[in-house]
Parts: sequence; structure tokens; C-alpha cells
Amino acid sequence: MRARVGQRVPVVVQSRGRRRTGARVLWVAAEAFVTCGVVVLLLVVHQLWWTNQQALADARREVAVLEREWGVVDDPLPDLGGVSAPPLSPSSGASPSSAASPSSAASGPLPVSGARPSSSPATSSSSSDAFAVLRIPRLGLTVPVAHGVSKRSVLDRGYVGHYPGTAGPGRPGNFALAGHRNTHGEPFRYLNRLAAGDVISVRTRSGTYTYRVDQILPRTAPHDVGVVRPVPRSLVKPSYGYDAPGAYLTLTTCTPEFSSAYRLVVWAKLVG
Repeated sequence: MRARVGQRVPVVVQSRGRRRTGARVLWVAAEAFVTCGVVVLLLVVHQLWWTNQQALADARREVAVLEREWGVVDDPLPDLGGVSAPPLSPSSGASPSSAASPSSAASGPLPVSGARPSSSPATSSSSSDAFAVLRIPRLGLTVPVAHGVSKRSVLDRGYVGHYPGTAGPGRPGNFALAGHRNTHGEPFRYLNRLAAGDVISVRTRSGTYTYRVDQILPRTAPHDVGVVRPVPRSLVKPSYGYDAPGAYLTLTTCTPEFSSAYRLVVWAKLVG
């Protein structure tokens, strides 16, 4: 068939403008994706590295201030028959963590919740100022102990917190402490490496109290308040704990690492 005279043949013209718009949208989306990735990376670095550096420096300064006020030159632990182990090497000691997913790091460790005041003598202050120095030779750990278990004013500063209402150091009852497992100085990161017989010391203005690790509860629920009672015994796992009054030290932290799903508990008895 022949085309009629004067009939126009349709011509399809490609629009360059649409192509440019699509490319521009993809470019903006890629830039936004990269920017979000950098921001997330910076947040992870801040949480896992910078918070540790700040908290460790703060804790070290506080230990130095306390020992200077007390006139302490050296505070070696007494010889208890070789039950304590040598400190870990710097590479395996309580050092800042180097890797973790952003979501797990953000959860952070929390102390066992719901602790109830006991009739045991307490250290009688609501202040978050440090009043003692905790030493654990097995972990190469030296850290200040402050009143309360507030994250902002105590735990996030790299300190170990003293549960309100529990006994004071060296006193009858249960001297119960909480500390971060990861981030913010992570003083209790390697608490799981303690074993029965390891020595722990608590130095105060009035003297040094020495405890020996006796029992370890690898995992319990966050609401297991029995572990910080004057005579500590797990309400979740009753086979762990004690039946008779004494002078106990309880250390609590989150487990597993980079999670606050459960609590790890270490109990020690006063020996000197």
C-alpha cells in the first residue's frame, strides 16, 4: 500500500530529560545510603571505642584521687596460699572491645533489676561519688566503686556500682556490685574468667577487705533479685546460693556479651 499524499509518518523521539532525572534520583539515593552508612559506623565507633576511652580515663583518675586521699602507696593482696592467679596480659585483660554489631552494642549491660533494700548495714549515701576501689588480680582489674547502680552517673562512667540497701564492704550481709560487660569502660567484661578460689580485694578509707570467689552462676534472669539479698540465693536456679548468713561479695553483669538478656553472677566470701 502506498502512503497517501500529505499523511504524516509518526516519529518516536527519546526524552533525554527523563534519563537525566532517573540518573539524578539514583545518585541522590546512593549518596544518602553512603551517608547513613558512615553515620552508623561513627555511632558504633563512638559506642565501642570512645565511650571506653572516656570511662577508663575517668575511672583511673578517680582511683588515683581516692588512693592519694587515703595515703595509699601500694596495696598488695595478702598471701592466701596461692589461690589468686597472675593478671592477664594486656591483650586479654579488660580492654576496650573492637567489634560488634550496632544493634547488640546499643543494648548495653544492665544490673539485676528490682533489688530490695535489706536490713544489712549499707554505706549510707545516695551520692554517686566513689568510696572504694575494687581489685581483681585474675583480670588485671582496678576500678572505683560508687554508690548506686545508675547508668548515667555511675556505670557509664566506668565505675562499679553498689546496690542500694546491700551491706557495706567487709560487713555481715551481701556487698553487691554491678558493672558493665561491654562499652563504657566494661570493667566486668571478663568476669566469666573468674574461678573458685580467685582473690578479690576492696579497699576503703578504713582498710582493705579480701574476698575469695566461691560460687559462679553463669546465667540467670534479670529479675532474679535473690542473688543480691543478704543471704544470696537465686530465685530462678535455687541450687545456686547460700543458706546461712555470712559476709558475701556479689558481682553482677550482663551475659552473653553485647546483650542484656541474662545476668552473670559471681559470689565470694570474706576471708580477711
